Amino acid sequence: MNYEWRYNPPSDAEQQLAEKMAEELKISPVLARVLIGRGIDSVQEARHFFRPQLTELHDPFLFKDMQKAVNRLNEALGHKERILVYGDYDVDGCTAVALVYRFLQQYYSNIDYYIPDRNEDGYGVSRKGVDYACETGVSLVIVLDCGIKASDEIAYARQKGIDFIICDHHVPDSELPSAVAVLNAKRQDNTYPYEHLCGCGVGFKLMQAFAISNGIEFSQLIPLLDLCAISIAADIVPIMGENRILAYHGLRQLNSAPSIGVKALMEICGLQHKEISLGDIIFKIGPRINASGRMQTGNEAVALLIEKDPSQAKKLAEQINEYNEQRKDLDKAMTEEANRIVKTLEHRHEHKSIVLFNEEWHRGIIGIVASRLTEVFYKPSVVLTCNEDGMATGSARSVPGFDVYKAVESCSDLLQNFGGHTYAAGLSMQAQNIPAFRHRFEQYVKENIQPEQTNAILRIDAVIDFRDINRRIAADLKRFAPYGPDNHKPLFCTRQVYDYGTSKVVGRDQEHIKLELVDSKSGNVMNGIAFGQSSQARYIKTKRAFDIVYYIEENSHKRGEVQLQIEDIKPRE
Repeated sequence: MNYEWRYNPPSDAEQQLAEKMAEELKISPVLARVLIGRGIDSVQEARHFFRPQLTELHDPFLFKDMQKAVNRLNEALGHKERILVYGDYDVDGCTAVALVYRFLQQYYSNIDYYIPDRNEDGYGVSRKGVDYACETGVSLVIVLDCGIKASDEIAYARQKGIDFIICDHHVPDSELPSAVAVLNAKRQDNTYPYEHLCGCGVGFKLMQAFAISNGIEFSQLIPLLDLCAISIAADIVPIMGENRILAYHGLRQLNSAPSIGVKALMEICGLQHKEISLGDIIFKIGPRINASGRMQTGNEAVALLIEKDPSQAKKLAEQINEYNEQRKDLDKAMTEEANRIVKTLEHRHEHKSIVLFNEEWHRGIIGIVASRLTEVFYKPSVVLTCNEDGMATGSARSVPGFDVYKAVESCSDLLQNFGGHTYAAGLSMQAQNIPAFRHRFEQYVKENIQPEQTNAILRIDAVIDFRDINRRIAADLKRFAPYGPDNHKPLFCTRQVYDYGTSKVVGRDQEHIKLELVDSKSGNVMNGIAFGQSSQARYIKTKRAFDIVYYIEENSHKRGEVQLQIEDIKPRE
């Protein structure tokens, strides 16, 4: 990857403020500068950032329609109506369904859940799902992480006497579905102060409001926070504001008292003896939950997340792990094929986007393949395949800063259906519309993408010398976690470093470099690892100077020792 480095040095005023904050917070001025760079420019804000409190969560009744939602839910319980908790088949949807179902089940038994089948139902609320609700005597459906565009399906449900409460975070149309309540902070008349909750987060707010209205202590909601942390990590929403509070306390719950199903997942991922981070969720826990919906229906994932028997949870976790192994094989084959196709495309270097179609590809994997293409070629990407009706259905993924939902929306007259948010969208169309869509999508991207969005960028938080790095700074950096969008892991740069004489290529395929470096200013020596950068080894061994961008880590193999995880190396000109 050819990275562009970006760094905005602090002004004199920011430098003075950093020194003052560092003194009051008892942290390094370097870290105080990092805080200021993230818009945290007071000691009080910094303390809230380092120690998010559940008491700082917003009043759930600030949501438009929240009172209506709670009134209808209370009415359903009072009249002993049958309730269906309905959600998407991805991590966010499955965790949201599990959260709402688990909480309500403590107080009410006439409740069921439904995860749509990707192949038979398609995305979101389906007529098949509404028919299931009707056949099983359901009169209230709580739909999570989808539903905001299901106007026809919800109108169909109303004809059958079924009410809907929508809890969604995807971008709505100008006209909302005719549900009893629509909880979505992206609606045009929104009154909620935070619009970046994931679907599970919106479900949590509904349960918080339900608890308040029924005099249930907030402490009863805390065991559900592990599910919030999983959904926040997997759905890649901003880790600031309310999401940071939920993720912070969700990780504490995950590490101290996870639910039985989540604990079984942790064990099968080999995470039971380590402190789990959002990264562990993204790369280990999340893909396994997703695999259930990709390879089957997602029902097994919800069954696991609500399971109370440890032995049964273990069996379900093993089954989901098997789905994940199948998913990885398909993922590898499809990604390799997609990469080959892109590399053979005529004039591919002139294109600002990628749109691929293969009717043989597995519907459950196309979102992953779109993500992989975006990472490799750094272009907004759409991957399409066919469903059973011969309709082309696909997933779109974006590069940082570019709104792929708007790009898809610009082609809406060619589409049967679409939905999503800034960085991910789903869509379907008649197969004959694909050439026109490819052309229109490319035109929109070409006209709207900014030059800085077409390159992989490393945003440097601070330029420092090796003398600034010690065990204390490594320990204090942990207070910046959890990391994610809008709160990336602090990234540092040191100029003019040299090989100390012992750096070497390592790894099974000799693809990494284990480094021992000295900088020109302090003369301090630091150990580091540069994954996948062995092509730089020859230059490094010449003893000429180079610049590095890196994360500061605690060495997991040598307790108390600090090392650098080097993201990029640039020879000095």
